[in-house]
Amino acid sequence: MTQRDIDQLLAAVLEQARALKIPVSPRVDPHVRLNRRARNRFGCCILRDGVYTIELSAHLAEAGAPEAVSQVLAHEALHTCYGCSNHGRRWRGYADRMNAAWGYHIRRTDDFERLGLADDRPVRYVVVCQRCGRKIPRMKRSLLVDHPERYRCKCGGALRVEDAAQTALF
Repeated sequence: MTQRDIDQLLAAVLEQARALKIPVSPRVDPHVRLNRRARNRFGCCILRDGVYTIELSAHLAEAGAPEAVSQVLAHEALHTCYGCSNHGRRWRGYADRMNAAWGYHIRRTDDFERLGLADDRPVRYVVVCQRCGRKIPRMKRSLLVDHPERYRCKCGGALRVEDAAQTALF
């Protein structure tokens, strides 16, 4: 996707929100900033000097999935509404309205699979549930990787760490 395509998607998303009487800020920079370093987040809304700038992962833009890009832009656009700098009740209400009216699936967080994208991030560790077998990929060393005994899987099972090179992920 080109910068122009992405900027047009942002304009369309802002119009969709305004059509629903969602009070997105009139002070949104019309040019989306592409972040070439972002690997784990898809977008970001930055308020500086009274102007909102929406940032998008260049990796997402290069994936060529306009539906996913629009959804992330819509998520970030809602952060420009008064009282919506977080994912609180007001932000969730606006997200629900956008989802119902325009077919988005806006939520607090998203992942590659839900956006219909391939996850090409390098995996160094795999945390495995000993009860259900769920595999949780990790790119970096963390407290979970160093001390899996302190955590539990969603099913309640104990976790252990395996080397990603020796584990088939899926």
